[in-house]
Amino acid sequence: METNRKTAVIVGVFYLAATVAGILSKVFGPNLAAPDYLANLPANENKLIVQALLEFSMAILILGIAIWLYQVLKKQNKTLALGFVVTRTIEAVIFTVSVISLLTLLTISQEFVKAGTPDASYFQTLGTLLLAVREWGGGVCSTIVFSLSALMLNSILYRSKLIPRWISGWGFLGAILYLASGFLPLFGYGTNSTIYTLIEVPLALQEMVFAVWLIVKGFNQSAIASLSAKTE
Repeated sequence: METNRKTAVIVGVFYLAATVAGILSKVFGPNLAAPDYLANLPANENKLIVQALLEFSMAILILGIAIWLYQVLKKQNKTLALGFVVTRTIEAVIFTVSVISLLTLLTISQEFVKAGTPDASYFQTLGTLLLAVREWGGGVCSTIVFSLSALMLNSILYRSKLIPRWISGWGFLGAILYLASGFLPLFGYGTNSTIYTLIEVPLALQEMVFAVWLIVKGFNQSAIASLSAKTE
């Protein structure tokens, strides 16, 4: 029982920390949408490095969530639990690639400035390609993979009653909407568009409620005890 309580608190804290890191990375990160972003990045090197560190910390926290939750979820449904770990691991890898792209963009911008900021050059082409990697990888692909992990997670939680069903049910429906947002860029809506953000809000809020619930209440011990009795 004590182990499950510890796991719940750690997972809840990791969820909150990952969300805070994600928000701060957007707040402190330089404006990469500006037309002259390559020329301005060297002057904002510290901001970019902070953004990269925050995004990488998100990748680490995502892995931590998967590892700690697996210990509880595998007792409920080992197949879905493993699927949850795999998808969250893929998401962490995508975030890491996105961070590498960001740091590479900094190097390109520095060389761009040294070259005298030519009007048309391969620096700008490389910059565009790296931003596309972040948009399609860190934005679109990670959204789809994360949505799949949320569907599996909340499916297990709903069936097992490890948390109140209104929370896991909310999460399942939110994950469906979140998954839909991953395809919006195919129809011309970028990851910074209003509709993209609004569709993702329900699951984002559910995760915070889920995290706080785990920290304050933990998992439903009677559900765990019931499963243990059946196993024995």
